[in-house]
Amino acid sequence: MTTKRATNVTLFIAFALVALIMTIAMPERFLRLINLQNMMRNLPEYALLAFGIMLAMTVGGIDLSGVSVLSLSGVVAGMILSRHQELGMGPWMTIILAMSAAIVVAAMCGVINGAIVSIAGVPAIIATLGTNGLYLGIAMGLTGGSGLGNFPLQYIRIANGNVLGIPIPFIVFVVVAILLGFLMERTSLGFQMRMLGASPVAARFSGMNNRVILIKTFVIIAVLAGISAILLTSKVATMRPNFGQQYMLLAVLLSVLGGTNPDGGFSSVLGVSLAILTLQIIATGSTFLGFTPFFRNFLYGVMLLGVMIIQFYRETGQLAGVMRRFRQPFARKKPAAT
Repeated sequence: MTTKRATNVTLFIAFALVALIMTIAMPERFLRLINLQNMMRNLPEYALLAFGIMLAMTVGGIDLSGVSVLSLSGVVAGMILSRHQELGMGPWMTIILAMSAAIVVAAMCGVINGAIVSIAGVPAIIATLGTNGLYLGIAMGLTGGSGLGNFPLQYIRIANGNVLGIPIPFIVFVVVAILLGFLMERTSLGFQMRMLGASPVAARFSGMNNRVILIKTFVIIAVLAGISAILLTSKVATMRPNFGQQYMLLAVLLSVLGGTNPDGGFSSVLGVSLAILTLQIIATGSTFLGFTPFFRNFLYGVMLLGVMIIQFYRETGQLAGVMRRFRQPFARKKPAAT
């Protein structure tokens, strides 16, 4: 069994076990249709950011600006939507204009990130940390730190509507996951991204244009953040520059839990999707149990550290030895021979 398949099987088992535990422990609450719809409606906005982190790690980098790209593109869309009556356009024309503006602004942010990393040669973690502050500052400047509202009712219905009982945001999540899976497994760009992450030198000597690949990757990451902004602003019917700031830790955790190698060269869209579904169930259960969001963030941090430590020992071949030393105190001692 390949490493990717083994990871996906493990994640599927974890997802099934968590879902089964929740079903047995809280059947009257967990299995309610409204609860299942709420889970499907809430996960796409941070799931798309997790997919972005997955792509960044695949090429051997990281993108810490995703939530600020979400904020800036959401603010631009919100500024257009809040003035729909002044623009004198029909509601749907205003919505199309706002959504297009959000995607274009997000793509421009991706080009800037990619250019700084690939052309200027700035490490991705430093470059995107800087642009994270830049994009958030621009969003704050455009709004003065205040919120935007008065959106057309048709726009609000997008993220709050259902198709055959399935929330529209979840349908978007599934479509994006399928497209990303096709990109990573069936296209030359996906192969180039994995090869670049595994060995930039080998990729360059094989004739690949590493700069173009990096810029394309960061543009896709930013567009995912722009789509997330559209879903978020439609769901809550308002926009503030600091929306989504709590999603960065969660996005990194989901990417790593999904089997993405932080050093580059390996990722699984299916694995990250299963991690997203599993963690959403855990988050719902923690809400039912009365855990605060602060405790959940603490739990996410502990989980991320734990996964990284396990991955380190596994990659260095020391995991089996650690497990033997852990089991040793609990092992039964053999009786001495007489």
